[in-house]
Parts: sequence; C-alpha cells; structure tokens
Amino acid sequence: MAFEAPVETAKGSVIEVVLNGLQLGGQTALPFHWFEGEFSNPPRVGFEVWDVAPTDWAKPLAHVYSGVWSEPVAWARMVVEELGAEAVYLKLMSTDPNGLSRSIAEAAGVAEMVADAIDVPLAVVGPGAPEVDAEVVQAVAPRLEGRRVLLGPASEENYRAIGAAALGYGHGVIASSPIDINLAKQLNVLLTRLGLEENSLVMDPTTGALGYGLEYSYSVFERTRLAALFQNDQKMQLPIVAAVGEETWKAKESRAGDDEMPGMGVAETRGILWEAVTGLALSLAGADLLILRHPRSAELLRATFADLGAGGAGEGVAQ
Repeated sequence: MAFEAPVETAKGSVIEVVLNGLQLGGQTALPFHWFEGEFSNPPRVGFEVWDVAPTDWAKPLAHVYSGVWSEPVAWARMVVEELGAEAVYLKLMSTDPNGLSRSIAEAAGVAEMVADAIDVPLAVVGPGAPEVDAEVVQAVAPRLEGRRVLLGPASEENYRAIGAAALGYGHGVIASSPIDINLAKQLNVLLTRLGLEENSLVMDPTTGALGYGLEYSYSVFERTRLAALFQNDQKMQLPIVAAVGEETWKAKESRAGDDEMPGMGVAETRGILWEAVTGLALSLAGADLLILRHPRSAELLRATFADLGAGGAGEGVAQ
C-alpha cells in the first residue's frame, strides 16, 4: 500500500498584518507546512538601521556599512535598493541616555526623513530604555501620521504611553516581552484593552542567539504558534518579529578574529553563519519578520526558504 502522510489541520490562524503592502502572518499551518494549510506569507527579511554610527559593530559589518552608517537616510536607501530589504528597522540609538542622549525631537526628525526616503515598511524603535522608548514613540507617532509604521518596543513598563500614541496616529505596535509565553500573552491583552486591534500588533518575544539562549527563544516562539493554530488562542495569533542581527552579532563567536579563535573558521563566515542559523531556527519556530544585519545572511536565508517551499511548493532542502 502507498504511504499517505498524516495531515493535521489547525483550528485557528495567524492574523495578517499589512504594512505598506507587506503581509506578515496569515498562516493556517505551522511554518513551511504548506501541505497542511495556507502558508502564502513566508518569513520576511528586514534590515537594522541606526540613526547614529555604531561604535561596537563587528568588522564584517563595518565592511558593509561604514560608508553610509553616519547618514541614516543613505543607510536605509542602501539596505532597500541594494540589499533587498523588505522592511527597515530604524533604531533611534542617539537618544540612549547612556550614549549621545540626543534630543528626541531631533531623532524624530531623522525618522521622518528615513520614512520619506524609502518605499518599504518601517519600524521605529527607541534605544531599549522603557521610559525613553515611550518618549521616542510619542514624538515620532504624530510626525509619521498616515504612514502606518510599527512603533516600540512596548513593554509592561511603557505600553500605555506607546499604545496610546500608536492608536491616536494610526500606527502599529511591537509588543516586547522577556522570553516568557505568559508575559507575552499578558502584554497582548493589555494592548488590546487600550483599543488597539490585533491587526495592528506584532510580537517580539525576545531573541536568544545560537549558543546564547536560542533554545529558550525557539520554545517560546513555537509554543506561541502552537497556541495560535491548535488552541485557537486569539491573543497569541499575532505575527512574530525576531531581532536576529542584534543578538547574533553580540556573540563572542561572531566578533572574535581568526587569531582569537583558531580552528573556528574565517571570522566573517563564522559571524554570517551564526546569524543565518539563528534566523533559520526561529523561522522554523514561527518568526514572520527577521531583522538582520549582514546581507550574506539574508541571501542564505532566502535561498533556504525557497528550498523549503515557501509559498506552496517544496523541492528539497538547501544544500
């Protein structure tokens, strides 16, 4: 008798969030299980851009971006026009109180210029300090009214201010929680109680890089997607964004030179693979938007997604 593989049909689906024509989510099956349901929106690839030149990025990244990273508009154009970014993740690091502590109004002006310069979806986030992140979002939201960008990161400490700003000016929100499925759901509930619709929210359950907590992130991403599809939990049916580049290029293995880690391969290749492997693992767990740094990582991931049959036809796995 011919073998017929079992098919498991989901009860629920992932909400589709549309940003400037880019569709995130919308699946009725687990990642790349196009044979069990709808998987028409494969993971999307976005690139990180800062409003100030980084001082601590690894050399392989400096080789790519040092010519433009003092000019955020040029940097954003480069990742879109030359590297094929499907989204830009603009981090207003100049407002970091432990860094330049630049005027938030000035940083918001940079966000507006970047938005004017690109034609792909834009996410604008603060430096990672909850109070400052809220102030950044409150300044950016009115200046980008009518563009429907993602703002954040919204956390338990600042979700009211960020949610209200997004709601008032028609934007979406990145809901950020610390690798805990219960806290992730709780934040989603709090944001919807403010009046935000689910199709204006994406989740950031926190990314752990390969060797630095990947298994914890993988578990939370996967449990989130299982709850959305097979428990039909509406508060977990949101697309997931993963800040892959930020986490993987912090890793010792991505930053150390050839002489520091002999026998571990060429430093640049090592860093690229660290980012690509982390991105692939989290895509298989449910990530819908990967925020990367190195263009070669993006190329590897796109090729693998195609070989896995993103969009409905699998022909094998990338070699």
